[in-house]
Amino acid sequence: MNISDNGIDLIKAFEGCELEAYQCSADVWTIGYGHTRGVSEGDVYSQEDADITLRKDLEEFESYVSDLVTIPLTQYQFDALVSWTFNLGPTNLGESTMLTRINDSKFLDVPYEIQRWNKAGGKVVAGLARRRAAEAKLFQGQSWS
Repeated sequence: MNISDNGIDLIKAFEGCELEAYQCSADVWTIGYGHTRGVSEGDVYSQEDADITLRKDLEEFESYVSDLVTIPLTQYQFDALVSWTFNLGPTNLGESTMLTRINDSKFLDVPYEIQRWNKAGGKVVAGLARRRAAEAKLFQGQSWS
């Protein structure tokens, strides 16, 4: 399964796009929509470069979701989980209660589980809370915007 344009739009809306390399809060060189692999100071992207790189990066995260989720998903559910995993990483997905709920087909629990991941340094971050709320809506097949 591949992420849809709707899922990509959600990721783009929350990641933002920087066409010049910058150091993120973790002092990692980043460009485009959160791309870090092989990025160096002074790198510059076109918008097309950023879009192509995001799609390529998302292939990796699609595979994490596909490998870890053992039951069929709707497109909406898959899109929400790829966005979540792109932001939080495959290790967090693999170790999450959310994944257990999904694989047990307890879909009504999943929006709550998605939204639990809204903190950095033990404190709720408004941007993360907004993103998790959008992902929870998307998981349920609702408009996230």
